[in-house]
Amino acid sequence: MTKKIRIYSTAFKGEAVKKIADNNGNISATAKQLDIIYQVFFS
Repeated sequence: MTKKIRIYSTAFKGEAVKKIADNNGNISATAKQLDIIYQVFFS
């Protein structure tokens, strides 16, 4: 299985941070809005 590595621009990252703030810190909802995968791994 091949994994695609996405490279995001600095502008995209800045907008993502603003959207997280607009969503009251809800990273999961923001990831869905931006159509990106949000995963947290706990060991």
